[in-house]
Amino acid sequence: MPRLFTGLEVPPEVGQSLAMLRGGVPGARWIDPENYHLTLRFIGDVDDVTAHEINSMLERVRRRSFELRLDGLSSFGGRKPRAIVATAAPTQTLLEIQSEQERMMQRIGLEPEGRKFTPHVTLARLRDASSHQVADYLSARGHFRTPPFQVSRFVLFSSRASIGGGPYVVEASYPLAASFTPA
Repeated sequence: MPRLFTGLEVPPEVGQSLAMLRGGVPGARWIDPENYHLTLRFIGDVDDVTAHEINSMLERVRRRSFELRLDGLSSFGGRKPRAIVATAAPTQTLLEIQSEQERMMQRIGLEPEGRKFTPHVTLARLRDASSHQVADYLSARGHFRTPPFQVSRFVLFSSRASIGGGPYVVEASYPLAASFTPA
């Protein structure tokens, strides 16, 4: 049974700038740059029949390519931080693609995603980091921002059951139409 999720790939140049942020939080497990991605919809463990149905649904998505920017660092978990993330500016197109995929997954019988969509790229998973250590890290690096980059496809990833952070495999990709420029 594959564990699946849809997402956006991070271009190598953006991945390199994210990798420069590694370190400075004791006990953090930093994600390898080749595994950076922005999850659109976690699907989970499914059988092969459901995986084929998911692929068929995703092939129907018709959206335009768009620009995306990572715009700051944050953490998840509040007083018990569990992850350090680079946040993404939530563009209208990004939100529409994510919402469409959520509706599609529910249409084929998957449970609704229980968490509100917060576009981000996970940089590190935390176990015993204190909120003070994470706050210090974020205050020193929190003004991180990438130039906008073009998103021309989304992908269906698979992962092995593990502690998190990859490795992730692109099972299928779905192109987005090129944006048009008004004359």
